[in-house]
Amino acid sequence: MSITHVLLGLGSNFERVTNLLAGLDALDRLLPGIRCSPVFESESVGIKSGAFYNLVVAAQTDLSIAQLDRRLKDIEADNGRYAPQRQGLPLDIDILVYGESVGVFEGLLLPREEILRNAFVLWPLSLLEPELKHPGEKQSFAELWRVSRIDQRLWPVSFAWNGNELTPLELRQKYPAPVNAKTPD
Repeated sequence: MSITHVLLGLGSNFERVTNLLAGLDALDRLLPGIRCSPVFESESVGIKSGAFYNLVVAAQTDLSIAQLDRRLKDIEADNGRYAPQRQGLPLDIDILVYGESVGVFEGLLLPREEILRNAFVLWPLSLLEPELKHPGEKQSFAELWRVSRIDQRLWPVSFAWNGNELTPLELRQKYPAPVNAKTPD
């Protein structure tokens, strides 16, 4: 099997730290050597709920799209995503980019449209993979972020995983309060 570069979006609005840590630990077992973006807190989009923590993970995999999607759903389920009495959204993991795939694969539209619609996806992507080109847009994630005019508020937050701070102090100091993503730096 060939190795494919994938980008995954993670989010949680319930027991955010606990659930994201569990999700990252599970992803690290599934896709050893994952790299993580800074973590951002954002107001909810599309649902009425508390604020979310979001980040993006880059990894390499030999799993097919269908296999990867199934394993991600298993990780979500293990963390209460589909529990009948769940509160909020404990853990959401989406395949954002799967190599150069453009189109519908195994029922998934790739790259995910949320990349261009949600600041909590595009800003972390632009920091984690600034030079990587969006497979459909053929522009780098840094360029897409620079010209974006997404009307959402978010801010970088301190978040440690495996003893490492994912969100650099300089980023948190530069943006200590919510940023309106319509006017990014």
